[in-house]
Amino acid sequence: MDQAIFDRVCRRLDTYRDRMIELQQELVRRPAIGPTSGGDGEADKAAFLEEYLRQRGITDIEDVRAPDPRVPCGYRPNLIARIPGRDSSRTVWFMAHLDVVPAGDPESWDSDPFEVRVDGDRLIGRGVEDNHQGLVASLMAVQALADEGVTPAHDVGLLLVADEETGSKFGLAHVVKEADHLRPDDIVVVPDGGEPDGALIEVAEKSLLWIRFAVTGQTAHGSTPERGRNATRAAAHLTVALEELHERFPDTDPLFDPPGSTFAPTKREANVDNINTIPDKDVFYWDCRILPGIDLADVLAFIRAKADEVAARFGVEIDISYPQKEEAAPPTAPDAPVVVALMDAIGEVYGVEARPGGIGGGTVAAILRKAGIPAAVWARMEETMHGPNESCLLPNLIGDAKVFAHLMLREG
Repeated sequence: MDQAIFDRVCRRLDTYRDRMIELQQELVRRPAIGPTSGGDGEADKAAFLEEYLRQRGITDIEDVRAPDPRVPCGYRPNLIARIPGRDSSRTVWFMAHLDVVPAGDPESWDSDPFEVRVDGDRLIGRGVEDNHQGLVASLMAVQALADEGVTPAHDVGLLLVADEETGSKFGLAHVVKEADHLRPDDIVVVPDGGEPDGALIEVAEKSLLWIRFAVTGQTAHGSTPERGRNATRAAAHLTVALEELHERFPDTDPLFDPPGSTFAPTKREANVDNINTIPDKDVFYWDCRILPGIDLADVLAFIRAKADEVAARFGVEIDISYPQKEEAAPPTAPDAPVVVALMDAIGEVYGVEARPGGIGGGTVAAILRKAGIPAAVWARMEETMHGPNESCLLPNLIGDAKVFAHLMLREG
């Protein structure tokens, strides 16, 4: 990479503060909330962005629409924009999502969640970090190269998808199924997660297992518990018995923090309304994040066996269902080209020694990895997403855009 050219692009990006604010304002005032969360979808925001790109000379744009009768236009948009580089044997992709989560209680915000408030270097509004930061940084990196008259080393692709916040069925999963654009040798960055110092490059995720236990017994008066079958007592014993999951599956992997699988009781539904009634129903949930390489079938069999033991002991029935069950995708190799390129760029821009790592949460990168596309999740983020007064920092926006420009200029 020509250092002088990169330095020129960085100086150009340093002048883009107002442009970034203006683009954030346009995006935030187009909420793009999916129908599952009571919104009309992403069509308005996608139409704005397509016109925005075309006005800046990016005309190779495809909309891979996913039919969805729940939204007024009848589809969910997924934009794919391409910028030609000197070498078309590889594409450097930046994937961001168009949709945002609802604002929640407006009273919990210090300002209108769908109007950007600027407080020094901080932008506040729904979506400014999740995922406008990655989207805006990607677009501004492309713009800076164009303004400097610089052609990227390789083709550059912008993948702007719908439905990330509610499962990606109408977003990236649809694109991967219907469009044959991404290749295993491509560089794919998903700027939708990271740490405040920018040191973590996410390359692996744990399997996700949410479990719903419904225990059914027989009600009775609290003064004669022997006449009933106490569902809550059985549920409590099952909860304790399931702590053995940690002993049964003790594997660790230093790539992750925490390094082992996690098994945690979480939500519990209400059972009876009064204290002096033996409950005949108890419903509770566990959230399990399981290391890749551990067969989910083994975990499920262990859980079922424990439930059967408790059911027999207390004379209850225990139904088990799974609100979410996702097997971990194959991890992106820590020495994959996308990881090496990001480590170099992050070091150059932020002076940080980045490291590949795994997380317990799930991202859309899993969809790409399952399709054989190595992908890395990275951004320099404060992780204010989904809460009131969501915010992003302009130095992070500008810095991330420089990292992305570095990837676009990188040879090889």
